[in-house]
Amino acid sequence: MSTPAGFDELIHPATRLSVAALLAATEWADFAFVRDSLSLSDSALSKQLHTLEEAGYLEVRKEGGGRKRRTRVRLTDRGRAAFDGHVAALRAIVEGAGATAPAGPVADGPVADGDTVTAATGAAPGQQHHAEAGR
Repeated sequence: MSTPAGFDELIHPATRLSVAALLAATEWADFAFVRDSLSLSDSALSKQLHTLEEAGYLEVRKEGGGRKRRTRVRLTDRGRAAFDGHVAALRAIVEGAGATAPAGPVADGPVADGDTVTAATGAAPGQQHHAEAGR
């Protein structure tokens, strides 16, 4: 399967995708709001914002001075277009996977005659699915 048009490697990492998604829902956001909403450290968020800003996807504005200094961020038109294109590409990937997936649930291992397979996990009752093992 080829990568759909609009898939953006720069936005795709989870943290940058989360930043872009949060900013897509607003015009401007305070640095502290973004940091707290995504449970990031100041340095981790700063690094991601810098990467997005260098690509022209983000505008950073520093207002005030001293202890009253405030940093605000927003997606640029280019950033919004990249985010929208990436979301469309992800949807195309997901929809394409649904079209080629086998019908019905698939079990992780052998299922004895008479066992039923649950649609949610693909496992027989009483078996823990590998994706849930760490929970």
